Amino acid sequence: MSVERTTAVGGMETSYGFKRVGAGEKQSLVNDVFHKVANRYDLMNDLMSAGLHRLWKDAMVTWLNPPKRPRWSVLDVAGGTGDIAFRIVEASGRNAHATVLDINGSMLAVGRDRAEKKGLTDNTDFVEANAEELPFAEATFDAYTIAFGIRNVPRIDVALAEAYRVLKPGGRFLCLEFSEVDMPLLDKVYEAWSFNAIPRIGKAVTGDGEPYSYLVESIRKFPNQQNFAAMISRAGFDRASFRNYSGGIAALHSGWKL
Repeated sequence: MSVERTTAVGGMETSYGFKRVGAGEKQSLVNDVFHKVANRYDLMNDLMSAGLHRLWKDAMVTWLNPPKRPRWSVLDVAGGTGDIAFRIVEASGRNAHATVLDINGSMLAVGRDRAEKKGLTDNTDFVEANAEELPFAEATFDAYTIAFGIRNVPRIDVALAEAYRVLKPGGRFLCLEFSEVDMPLLDKVYEAWSFNAIPRIGKAVTGDGEPYSYLVESIRKFPNQQNFAAMISRAGFDRASFRNYSGGIAALHSGWKL
């Protein structure tokens, strides 16, 4: 593709996939996408990753290594369906408390239902709010996680600053996101699959391929691993690093508030 990625300087705030939109317009467009896919969120990620997202999420929680002690808290942002939060709570032996924050009420409704079915209502709460304006005091959480959500936030630098603000000293930031493939043959295969197959499959399964077209395009526009790591460092985090999964299809970024 000839479309260039945005960089650490910015650009995602006016990028709705490959379309350029005005300042302040992106959020409502993204909200509409996730209202449409909320009940098929797992299917969406299965299509985007050929099912590998489940392994990547497990790896994310393993790297986080939540302690098996009470009163340890995590804020999971853009995680309305609870996919990451439930994994963290279970990995802690049901000692951790997870606050799931999402701007989209449809996604949160799915998460609340799942928490009740899993018997995790005492370990979780659900908050409808914007990642750019977190409704929490400074130094509230031990960890901040976000999986496949940061690229949908218009002002990523503002969201990263908010993540830093609400973490306690010594707190951990982890972000799992689709990224830039670093294997010559795989990149061509993955790009062909993404742009040709995923929207068509999404339309066949859900009746609407447009949300899937946006999601594929947003991956292609998101900063690569090095540029996003630079943004994390610029937000104040120390020891910024990342791990590639599946040749860079996804990358897991880490930072510490020290």
